Amino acid sequence: MMYDRLRNKEIKLAVIGLGYVGLPLAMEFAGRISVIGFDIDEERLARLRAGIDPCGELPPEAFEGKDIVFTASIERLREASFYIVAVPTPIDKHNEPDLSPLLGATQTVGEALCEGDYVVYESTVYPGCTEEDCVPLLEHVSGLRAGKDFKVGYSPERINPGDKTHTLTNTVKVVSGCDAEALDTIARVYALVARGGLHLAPSIQVAEAAKIIENTQRDVNIALMNELSIIFDRMGINTYDVLEAARTKWNFLSFSPGLVGGHCIGVDPYYLVHKAKELCYHPKMINSGRFVNDSMGRYIGKKVVKKIISQGKNIVGSRILIMGMTFKEDVSDIRNSKVADIVAEFHDFGAEVDVVDPLASPAEVECEYGIRMIDCPAGKKYDAVVVAVAHRPYLDLDESYFLSITNERPVLADIKGIYRGRISRMVYWSL
Repeated sequence: MMYDRLRNKEIKLAVIGLGYVGLPLAMEFAGRISVIGFDIDEERLARLRAGIDPCGELPPEAFEGKDIVFTASIERLREASFYIVAVPTPIDKHNEPDLSPLLGATQTVGEALCEGDYVVYESTVYPGCTEEDCVPLLEHVSGLRAGKDFKVGYSPERINPGDKTHTLTNTVKVVSGCDAEALDTIARVYALVARGGLHLAPSIQVAEAAKIIENTQRDVNIALMNELSIIFDRMGINTYDVLEAARTKWNFLSFSPGLVGGHCIGVDPYYLVHKAKELCYHPKMINSGRFVNDSMGRYIGKKVVKKIISQGKNIVGSRILIMGMTFKEDVSDIRNSKVADIVAEFHDFGAEVDVVDPLASPAEVECEYGIRMIDCPAGKKYDAVVVAVAHRPYLDLDESYFLSITNERPVLADIKGIYRGRISRMVYWSL
């Protein structure tokens, strides 16, 4: 059987895509069975071979004693019999699903696929994508038939970058298969690493849908908090004060306002919207949530501009420091960072903007957004400081620090409210 042969290292498991999702998965499996880590990025592979995680999530010791080879060779990939696809599923400039990485990986797997093999997808997709888009391509490239010659499954990833509490190994793993035999085998294989338990979904589409609504639910709830923050701001009350009071009720859902970027919450709802439109349904609540959250960067920019002008300053030529460029705190990932929207808004008003971030790669930021970061704040010159991302090094900063880098009548925009109640000599604003 597939499971026994994997356990005995008679055959190998391959993980295609070695980013935030694929690498932790590959390393966990490599502690128990033989693994092929496949990626098309040679620079990434070179760092992995040196025991360095380009994402900064795994320490060097995580690579020690693991039965894994990192490769971009299709010949080495053919040594596997159980394939897990964990590539990104982004959106294009029109907010439509961009399946090119997923279909490219599927093409590659199809070229390596043999009779009796398994293919499991972890990439986030709309319900039906695995069986409607990926499986036909696997069949076309390999000349094999799904269900008869090879088995297919779907197991949605639940990796949360920067989260050391809810990890791959202690989080319940949803698994599904194209038939009962596939489901049983896939569940047994994932049980090697998913010590938090398994949930066996009745179909691949159910598993796909479960993943897509996890992030859609969070997106809609955060959008509600963002909209409330706009309303409360007009009332002159602090949203975080309101939430602190509301959370004393046992069934209040604890969400906070903020920027919604990254490769999950800010992207996945668009996949569900795409599928809904195919079915001639236009989802109003999901689209409304997306509109609110996608607008927050520009909204924050306008609010800070008004605060600067209220201090009798000319916004044209004003100097603003933005602290934080990644899509969330304590990670280096800059994909779909909404901080870029704040920068763009300031530039539209003619302000001069400096951006710092202790974790983001300056080269990646410049390549992705055309923003040239600086190493550290330069002198006592800023009219406003925007703490956009609550990185751990920022949490202990005090008002004296901000006063040391600002000029007269400065503005502090504290997006996540981490300095609430601690600022008295600056114009303070938060969501």
